Amino acid sequence: MEENNIYTLENENETGEVRIADDVVAVIAGLAATEIDGVASIYGNITNEIVSKLTKKSLSKGVKAIVSDNEVEINIILNVKFGFNIKEVTAKVQDKIKTSIENMTGLGVKAVNIRIANIVADANA
Repeated sequence: MEENNIYTLENENETGEVRIADDVVAVIAGLAATEIDGVASIYGNITNEIVSKLTKKSLSKGVKAIVSDNEVEINIILNVKFGFNIKEVTAKVQDKIKTSIENMTGLGVKAVNIRIANIVADANA
């Protein structure tokens, strides 16, 4: 198993250690982003419909999580559906990613940086 950028989460009940890889945080961010209406896909054409069939490595493509001092910075590249307001879609994506990461990991989210790679007419294109 690849031990690349593994972080220990604070555990107040002292029953054991909880460790999380930055790739896992990236997967959480990617899943959260694909749930927002208006997001066609994550860069690399990963849509919500095919998420369940992907490996962790595939799912974190187009998403980078940088974890330090119990805070995370997310950089994500998205394709947005034509006809949607980019500002509204990205605000929803930022909120969903922040909430998902904080609820699932207990890490604080310092920033969710989004780059729009493309506008697509059809989510399956």
